[in-house]
Amino acid sequence: MTNFKDDSSMRGRGFTHDTLAQRVVLGSGQAAQAVADEVARLGGGRVMVITGEAEAELAQRVTAGLQVALWWGEVRQHVPVELAERARAAARDAEVDLVVSVGGGSTTGLAKAVALEVDVQIVAVPTTYAGSEATDVWGMTDDGVKTTGVDSRVLPATVVYDAGLTTSLPVDLTVASGLNGLAHCVDSLWAPRADPINVVMALEGARALAEGLPAAVADAQDLTGREECLYGAYLSAVAFASAGSGMHHKICHVLGGAYDLPHAPTHAVVLPYVLAYNAPAVPAQAGRLALALGASPRSVEADPARAAVEALEALRRRLDAPRSLADAGLAESDLADATLRCLPKIPKSNPVPVTERSLSALLRSAWAGETPPLTATPV
Repeated sequence: MTNFKDDSSMRGRGFTHDTLAQRVVLGSGQAAQAVADEVARLGGGRVMVITGEAEAELAQRVTAGLQVALWWGEVRQHVPVELAERARAAARDAEVDLVVSVGGGSTTGLAKAVALEVDVQIVAVPTTYAGSEATDVWGMTDDGVKTTGVDSRVLPATVVYDAGLTTSLPVDLTVASGLNGLAHCVDSLWAPRADPINVVMALEGARALAEGLPAAVADAQDLTGREECLYGAYLSAVAFASAGSGMHHKICHVLGGAYDLPHAPTHAVVLPYVLAYNAPAVPAQAGRLALALGASPRSVEADPARAAVEALEALRRRLDAPRSLADAGLAESDLADATLRCLPKIPKSNPVPVTERSLSALLRSAWAGETPPLTATPV
């Protein structure tokens, strides 16, 4: 059988692992009560609710038991700095001390941007599988450049997961969001601070998402499958927060900020290409990921890297996932510029060295939606 302790990055038991302090409440049909309980527990007296237009009705239901001092309904992907500044000013003027965010990653991201400079706590109520709610990572975009950082002030004090709030999420966004969560899992296997604890969480998160997503897509009212997705998304984000941002996320953050590509679909497209690039250099992690995604032990024994990529591709076909960066809105004429923008962001710890030539080839394949090519020694 494949030896799952061979990869040099995972040898031995010496490591440093940080665990984030956060309360998590998961239960279908319980969001309104849970939010009211958590706001009371945290001592929130003047509450700001942040929610996008698509989630406004959900937010009304979820916060029905609260005295809301300020409603904020403008949400944009990649959190433009000017939007963050206006939301902060409104929060200060209303003297809010707690933010309830109801929505996906962009909504949570705006709540974090507020908390970065205003003394508030966050109760996050996710309606997608983005995972931002479980990390202390913030991100904002200014003039086409997306900047991210880590700060304990932006970590939501409580996350309230209710699978019933995700049933109206369109199928295409369910798939893209879930694969965004899966990307957190994959990146965490070889990110700069990868350790045995976050690897275990990443693998269990991958298993849960691979099991839950097909069920959620097949039946929008399947709360069991959706709870599995929320569980997997949470684990994926916790692993990511601990391990740090790897090659995949560095590429996607650059593409999103520079070309205003849709966040989750971009992650869904790029993921198999980064996996195919790195997997041959880390066969032990690739084998464990392949098994988590449902590959047979025999295929893993024969070629763990290929098994991982093929298992991911089989899942993507089953979900009818986004296929190309061209479809996501990236122009072919931007590929050279994108390569130069992404290259300096790739961590030095990536399992395989990244050059301008190899990154250019990866992005072109992803742009065209070609079959992800396994490569042992990219140059």
